[in-house]
Amino acid sequence: MKAKTRRHIGSTLEEFLEEEGLRAEVEARALKRVLVWQLQQAMEERGLSKAALARAMGTSRAVVHRLLDPENDSVTLRTLERAAAAVGMRLRLELEEPEELLPT
Repeated sequence: MKAKTRRHIGSTLEEFLEEEGLRAEVEARALKRVLVWQLQQAMEERGLSKAALARAMGTSRAVVHRLLDPENDSVTLRTLERAAAAVGMRLRLELEEPEELLPT
């Protein structure tokens, strides 16, 4: 007996988000969540509290609180860079071509 194969119906999540004009916002929020998670992991590994991270960054606990809030997207690149340095890491950013513009 042959198993039924399911065909993909509808658009992909990326296509849907693009059509709704939400893709960039969703990707930015996802990136912020990943960065927050990475910073929290590094803080835990090094035994750093929020207060200790703030001291290492030369800033206030309020700034660190905003930085570690995955919903707060008003963090500057400089703040991210200082946070990365404070946990012994570096921030790396890059630009890339959207998949639909890459040659096939």
